[in-house]
Amino acid sequence: MLKLIYYVPESHLESTKQAIFEAGAGGIGNYEHCAWQVLGTGQFKPIKGADPFIGEVGELEQVAEWRVETIIPEDKASDVGRALKASHPYEEPAFEFIQMVDIEY
Repeated sequence: MLKLIYYVPESHLESTKQAIFEAGAGGIGNYEHCAWQVLGTGQFKPIKGADPFIGEVGELEQVAEWRVETIIPEDKASDVGRALKASHPYEEPAFEFIQMVDIEY
């Protein structure tokens, strides 16, 4: 099992979640579309060659972004990663997969 964490502006929060859920993310037991999210502030400075969705080349930008976390079966990671990139407005979306340890109880 993997945990996906990604950051997205509010304009694309629901569409990115829907895309990753359709690709196989967010299932826990008898529940689907499971996620946790919190609003924070991201920052970046586009450099020469960038085509930023938000901000201007050469200018430091701070923007409200949602941090979204959800669970993914390992065999769905590639599909979910592609769905996230296709639905995300940023040229270089920030995301990560973290390996989860399965503990029997």
